[in-house]
Amino acid sequence: MLFLNSFVLFILLIMVLPLQCSSSSSENVFFLSVENPDNLIKSSNKVFTAGFYNVGENAFVFAIWFTEPQGKNLTPIWMANRDGAVNGIGSTLTLHATGNLVLNDAGHFDVWATNTTSTTSPKLVLNDNGNLNLTESNGKVLWQSFDDPTDTLVPEQPLTRFTKLVSSRSQTNCSSGFYKLFFDYDNVLRLLYDGLDVSSIYWPDPGLVSWHAGRSIYNASRTAILDSYGNFSSTDDFTFKTSDYGPVLQRRLTIDYDGNLRVYSRKGRGEKWSISWQAESQPCRIHGICGANSVCTYDRYSGRKCSCLPGYKVKNVRDWSFGCEPKFNLSCGSTESRFLHIKNSEFYGYDQGFFQNHTYKQCVDACLELCGCKGFQYTWDPGGSYYNCYRKTRLLNGYVSPGFRGSIYLRLPKSSPFTFEESTAKKCGSVNSTMLERLYRLRPGRLLIKVLFWLVLAIGSFEVGSIFLVWCLLRTQGKSSTDQHNYHLAATGFRNYNYSELKEATKGFSEEIGRGAGGIVYKGVLGDQRVAAIKRLNEAGQDESEFLAEVNIIGRLNHMNLIDMWGYCAEGKHRLLVYEYMENGSLGENLVSNSSSLDWKKRYNIALGMARGLAYLHEECLEWILHCDIKPQNILLDSEYQPKVADFGLSKLVNRNDANNSGFSRIRGTRGYMAPEWVFNLPITSKVDVYSYGIVVLEMITGKGQVGSHMVDGVESHHGRLVTWVREKKNNRGNGTTSSWVEQIIDPTVEGNYEIGKMEMLARVALDCVEEARDARPTMSQVVEMLQGQETDSQSW
Repeated sequence: MLFLNSFVLFILLIMVLPLQCSSSSSENVFFLSVENPDNLIKSSNKVFTAGFYNVGENAFVFAIWFTEPQGKNLTPIWMANRDGAVNGIGSTLTLHATGNLVLNDAGHFDVWATNTTSTTSPKLVLNDNGNLNLTESNGKVLWQSFDDPTDTLVPEQPLTRFTKLVSSRSQTNCSSGFYKLFFDYDNVLRLLYDGLDVSSIYWPDPGLVSWHAGRSIYNASRTAILDSYGNFSSTDDFTFKTSDYGPVLQRRLTIDYDGNLRVYSRKGRGEKWSISWQAESQPCRIHGICGANSVCTYDRYSGRKCSCLPGYKVKNVRDWSFGCEPKFNLSCGSTESRFLHIKNSEFYGYDQGFFQNHTYKQCVDACLELCGCKGFQYTWDPGGSYYNCYRKTRLLNGYVSPGFRGSIYLRLPKSSPFTFEESTAKKCGSVNSTMLERLYRLRPGRLLIKVLFWLVLAIGSFEVGSIFLVWCLLRTQGKSSTDQHNYHLAATGFRNYNYSELKEATKGFSEEIGRGAGGIVYKGVLGDQRVAAIKRLNEAGQDESEFLAEVNIIGRLNHMNLIDMWGYCAEGKHRLLVYEYMENGSLGENLVSNSSSLDWKKRYNIALGMARGLAYLHEECLEWILHCDIKPQNILLDSEYQPKVADFGLSKLVNRNDANNSGFSRIRGTRGYMAPEWVFNLPITSKVDVYSYGIVVLEMITGKGQVGSHMVDGVESHHGRLVTWVREKKNNRGNGTTSSWVEQIIDPTVEGNYEIGKMEMLARVALDCVEEARDARPTMSQVVEMLQGQETDSQSW
């Protein structure tokens, strides 16, 4: 009986719904549905198509595009709702009999409309030139897409004083970006960077007055147009012809997401678009492309790249427009600062004072007078044959070019170790898909229908659910723990990669950058253009649920001295881990190469950073993780030689309550770095990592590491002999020599005058860490305190 009642209610609902919809549908003269891919408007020559265009997951815009794709990609020329994508279910475009063209999101609210009215029957037509026209029956134009461009002009489409082009946000995000082409108040056609907090003109060259740039301000019409042959003309006297001037099938003028204005053309339908003209030949001169506190470099083979200034770190690795932020606090005291020279570099604009014909010393003094000064531009003036000084409080629009005759002198804390290493990362925009997460508002007239519909649906669902209840319970019990782990992993912010994705990223695992007992590491470039280190684990037969559980824990770890894990792959027999890529390789590689770049300050900071990372693993994170294989090959160095501990976590999670750590069923580590506990089968604690850390630090200080079976300066490179040798030097310091015992052991490749006090402390700490008795060794947090205390004492001195 209950089911019969539900059926009757449902029939009544079906009868009512058409009555609610019929009155509105009779007023419509044109209708497109997002759910019907065949609902399209085509020009008579078939060159252009209008309809719903997919811009992300469940996200669509109403757009016009070239019918013939380039490969699989369509090329849109106009969008109605680029900043408010609609849902892929229930969204419509409707031309009402009143003359208003309306875009509706999922049947709930209107996101875009022409706001036009007509007394006669309106008509919507896509012309052969790509212009979408809304007209009355007598031919009067009510609205046209040419009057409201997005980022593209097609031939014969004018740009006027009332219109502008706005770039997209990135290659994968079509919403409004930071760059605009428009007529300025002085009647000149310009390109503007309109960023997150600043804006500036960058084309034509803002350093030139209009007539020197070949522009005229004496016009009133403000009109620019590209013809089908490739000739562009503007009322400010700016003209050009494309490199392929002549009859070409298709052309378009687009302001790209990178801020450059380009003309694209193709001679045949479906062919690849080629650039036939661009406004800026030096891409790094475009403002805002790399964000604040960063520099842009360009190579014709690898393209444009961005890098943070020394002492700064990137804010958003997915979007360089956010720039970089400082890793230091700058004091106002003039004696607490130093200046780092970065040659052939310019930071345009935002000068706090211009000083003509100044010496370097005068520029330094001028900068130190201003507490907020971040550095100064020092540029050669060929006309006056002297240098000019530009004091900077903001470091924006930076680029490095061999042809630029000037430099930036960056202000840094006096004690900072930063140097300029041109470490770059490819420029990329936000690569996230456009997601729709909206709370829809119901129209008052349909509220009763909605309530009735959901009531019927609830009753029906209850009855169906009762029939299949037992079956559902059995299915629930059959769910694997793997599914639950996948859910938790999704919440941690890193992702599950397909094996095919990582194979493509590594070009078939072709570029090996490291290998160990656990697997081989390859260099790869992910789909979002991030450079990654991808470790392919050896097939150890580990259960998938166990693997996912451990990866889940590692993914939650977050410390500046631990390598970042970006994701994983658990597909069939394949087990892979995806990490951030470290530009300067491993500490082991740098020590073996006797690299002079590892000065004493870098080595001290590497030792301190290693200690911080291990202290976090041992004492600060929720899970107790013993590394068990600390060695120079597992200490990676970023672009500024800051250390990051790698290869931690998998199968090394320990129960804090298990004092004997019975979970370790076999010896782990690398010969020479292993603590005595492993050999004598003693309980394994965090002190095994402390011992290995001490060996690595001794290697850094002395430069005497495991270099095959070679002898280094007559001392066998076996680590037991290394410890004995250092202790002998320390104990014999009272043998009548005036030099410090550290001077007798320090690596001869270390350049510069090192601080003996710091190096003695580092050596003493290392010797404490390699004591035979584990209880005599300090904890890693105690090591951090000792090294940080030495830093504080040195700075106060």
